[in-house]
Amino acid sequence: MGTDSPLQWETDGEGPVREVMLNPFCIDRAAVTNRSFAQFVEATGYQTDSQRIGWSFVFRNHLPQKYAQQLARTSAVVGLEWWIGVPGACWCKPLGSRSDLSGQEDHPVVHVSWNDAQQYCRWAGKRLPSEAEWEYAARGGLAQAIYPWGDELTPKGKHHCNVWQGKFPQHNTAADGFAGTCPADAFGANGYGLYNCVGNIWEWIGDWFSVDWHQTESSTTRQNPHGPNRGQRKTQRGGSYLCHHSYCNRYRVAARTANTPDSATDNAGFRCVRDITPQSTPAT
Repeated sequence: MGTDSPLQWETDGEGPVREVMLNPFCIDRAAVTNRSFAQFVEATGYQTDSQRIGWSFVFRNHLPQKYAQQLARTSAVVGLEWWIGVPGACWCKPLGSRSDLSGQEDHPVVHVSWNDAQQYCRWAGKRLPSEAEWEYAARGGLAQAIYPWGDELTPKGKHHCNVWQGKFPQHNTAADGFAGTCPADAFGANGYGLYNCVGNIWEWIGDWFSVDWHQTESSTTRQNPHGPNRGQRKTQRGGSYLCHHSYCNRYRVAARTANTPDSATDNAGFRCVRDITPQSTPAT
């Protein structure tokens, strides 16, 4: 687990490479989709954090230019001006109150917070993966490879994930086929049959985020590690369709970031895991 590669963001605590031990587990092949999340909402009447708050963060280029300029005066993120808080944006209205999910039923659900993901997991009888579980599964059996398929981003010129193509944030050529999210099972699966472990959307992890907790030699950080007992931000893994080598090459298996548990954006979702018991069936 981890990396000593020069590509790492040392301030994120990606390294060092270390060996951990995990109990067996089942993990979803793909991120939870809009279709599946809609079934959860229909069954429970659940309202997400974004719905209760009344807004969520949307990538500026996905909005009509005049509308984006209007909102940017009061709701753009300083230093990250491509993020705009959009009234009414939520999981089922990804670009604001007048949008819907037409044609995106099989895309990963976004605008969901860590809190929302937890509620879905409880309903589904699953849980969020630990960081160690996620990385083990994402590697697909390739020890210390940069990506789930190897060490080249586009071997023989073929795209294997959905990340930013072009000059960020001005222009996305969408050379990989997608300017926003793609279907949860797009591109090829890794060696364990998992789709889109890097790129497309950031995936919420169960663990609290720390840049140095895992660097201790304590045995508790090597046996089924679950991160520190407390924190301010929850870990996210995998990068998203907005990642670009010019500013954020976190579409690597070892890369990591974090956000507060109530935060939501249009490039973050989750996949679930289940502990293995004698009666367990594989997660789907």
